[in-house]
Amino acid sequence: MSTEPLRIGVLGAARIAGRAIVDPARITGHRLVAVAARDRGRAEEFAAANGVERVHDSYADLIADPEIEAIYNPLANGLHGPWNLAAIAAGKHVLTEKPSASNLEEAIEVRDAAAKAGVAFMEAFHNLYHPVVRRLHELLETGELGELRHVEATVNIPAPPDTDPRWSLELAGGAMMDLGCYALHAHRALAPWGGGAPRLAAARGGERAGMPGVDEWIEADLVFPGGATGTARCNMDSATEDMSMRVVGSLGEATVANFVLPHLDDRLTVRTADGERVEELGRRTSYTYQLEAFASLVRGGTRVATDADDAVESMRLIDDVYRAAGFEPRPRTAAVTPPAAGPSA
Repeated sequence: MSTEPLRIGVLGAARIAGRAIVDPARITGHRLVAVAARDRGRAEEFAAANGVERVHDSYADLIADPEIEAIYNPLANGLHGPWNLAAIAAGKHVLTEKPSASNLEEAIEVRDAAAKAGVAFMEAFHNLYHPVVRRLHELLETGELGELRHVEATVNIPAPPDTDPRWSLELAGGAMMDLGCYALHAHRALAPWGGGAPRLAAARGGERAGMPGVDEWIEADLVFPGGATGTARCNMDSATEDMSMRVVGSLGEATVANFVLPHLDDRLTVRTADGERVEELGRRTSYTYQLEAFASLVRGGTRVATDADDAVESMRLIDDVYRAAGFEPRPRTAAVTPPAAGPSA
């Protein structure tokens, strides 16, 4: 496998980009070739603060840059699909924030485009690559917890400002899109020990006051083919932050303090007939593990669990939850005009 650094372009100067791509790139030695934002001044500030080599006037200009081979897309949810498609059309590899698209139809379009173009595509469920989550899965694989019986995953945060794009229906906002996707994906990742992927049994939710169609909170009940049950909860106006996960087996249970950002609290508590223990599994960021996995995918073709096929199945479940909870799947944002395709340098 080639060890040549990735040449990455960053779409937008989003707050998450600092911890999700800038710091990991610095740690792993990959290049941040360029950044573009809606406001060039903001992009210039981001580049200066984070060691990005140059600034482009627009997202389209950045995608057209022949030196860039991979795009990181941390834009608002509704802009994931259109700009993922534009990047793919330009022959770029894509690491996209989750969800990969606004709804199932668009996620399928993104998957099919990536397959046709032969580019690497990865959805940023970074937590799946951290030792905390991998250890949780190992406890099931080794049989220490016994057979899977029940799962609970919760992702609650205090409310962002009303002007935050996460509250915008037009930009595919809502608690399920921003938070609940993690809780659902955590259930889906347990398919090997649940007899297959879970199906939705029921869902309920509440609308954000003054924001028609936007979910403030949602709870979904899931059932695995093997009989295990699960509950996925999300709330984007919670009094406290809670990103915990509990897995119950026939021989014991395990609780992860923070399964979404495990590097912030790396404790995993295991309770069996032998007693209780707390494992601490490392504060290296899940984003760093993710970038390493993405680089291995691009450079060596090493398979990742969060590929375009997985993104489609995640979006399928999200749309099902929305309908069951009395909401509509998120609308697509107007398509963008991609730059002329050309080979990466």
